[in-house]
Amino acid sequence: MISRSSLAKSAQQVVRRSCSVQPLQGRGFAAAASSGAFETADVSGLKVASRDAHGPTTKLAIVAKAGTRYQPLPGLTVGLEEFAFKNTQRRSALRITRESELLGGQLSATHTREALVLEASFLRDDLPYFTELLAEVVSMTKYTTHEFHEDVERLLHLKQAALDANVDALALDNAHAVAFHNGLGASIYPSSSSPVQKYLNEEYIASYADVVYSKPNIAVVADGASASDLSGWVSKFFKDVPATSQSGQSLKTEATKYYGGEQRTSHHAGNSMVIAFPGSDAAGSKPEIAVLAALLGGQPTIKWAPGFSLLSKATSGASGVSFSAANLAYSDAGLLTIQLSGNAASVRKAAEETGKALKSIANGAVSKDDVTKAISNAKFSILEKAQLRSPSILLTGSGLVHTGKASDLATLAKGIDGITADKLKTAAKALLESKATVSTVGDLFVLPYAEEIGLRV
Repeated sequence: MISRSSLAKSAQQVVRRSCSVQPLQGRGFAAAASSGAFETADVSGLKVASRDAHGPTTKLAIVAKAGTRYQPLPGLTVGLEEFAFKNTQRRSALRITRESELLGGQLSATHTREALVLEASFLRDDLPYFTELLAEVVSMTKYTTHEFHEDVERLLHLKQAALDANVDALALDNAHAVAFHNGLGASIYPSSSSPVQKYLNEEYIASYADVVYSKPNIAVVADGASASDLSGWVSKFFKDVPATSQSGQSLKTEATKYYGGEQRTSHHAGNSMVIAFPGSDAAGSKPEIAVLAALLGGQPTIKWAPGFSLLSKATSGASGVSFSAANLAYSDAGLLTIQLSGNAASVRKAAEETGKALKSIANGAVSKDDVTKAISNAKFSILEKAQLRSPSILLTGSGLVHTGKASDLATLAKGIDGITADKLKTAAKALLESKATVSTVGDLFVLPYAEEIGLRV
């Protein structure tokens, strides 16, 4: 039995230890606050960005100029994504998994139309290990037939099936194809009907990786690490990343061109329409487009309130329909999208109201109060992205690999302050006079054509 005196001594030791910890906790609260902006640097020809919030965790990412826009053959970006964190020349996939789990780290790989993102989240003190790991992934990955057939084809099949069953994703994918054809118009995931088998193999993926994983096409971005620490470890571990591809090839990059038009796809799983127009690029060349998106279809910002947006008001009496408007910004183009989903009759009604809403803006029939709300909502949405870890890392990395500069969301938000009702009127009128993009998926007997809702295609 433990004596009372022993318990008392133990309790005293616990108290002394807790007291000794308190000053450290106090100093933690007194740490300088982060400004929210990323510090950028060039480390031996490699673009590096960091933001230090002085917290206990860090998120580190490789952002590569390797989205579906740049792939020379269908499916290669998906294949490259699935090989991430597999075997390298120094570590097996099992070792990578076990070591990361022992350190409490989380690894993930995703891609967009313009970027491939390899992310690691971990405790702050483990920055050296995960910096070295990401360096190995981009410079010493092994591409084997066995892994390809077991992993890439299986996962690609699952993603194809998920895309084919998701009418919202399918309609948005089709809208990009109609709007841009090639490049940004490439499907985010190949459809199950596309002949990817003859393109998607380990040799082609390795060749694509050789081009993508070179210094001009990647950026290292960290949230939760000091600039000096990150630059030091990047300088040590990324020295083997080549300045150019071994094959001498480079990414095929063509300026984006907007086409527009209409595509209709019959589908049994639901109904979705995407009505789109040329939007604003990542540099914020047309800030009025972000305000138009908020004015048209911004979601309610107050619980139980119907929302101030024009589509919220127009569809308040309709049941079984959802909508959202957004400006999808890319490096040299943008797409203003209004997506409508639900039962066919409600989607048709919402599409008709979308045409009317655009005309009301073009005619200057929108209240000053609604314009003010839309400007504030659009500004908040941009600034919120600057605070969230993953979105801000993606935006910063994409800016570095495409323009050599980190995206400045604060400057974009300031651009919105200068938007007026007259500028919105001019922008809406220009959209209605231009060629729209309309993608329709679902019950085509009920869902309208673009001309029925007053749009030119």
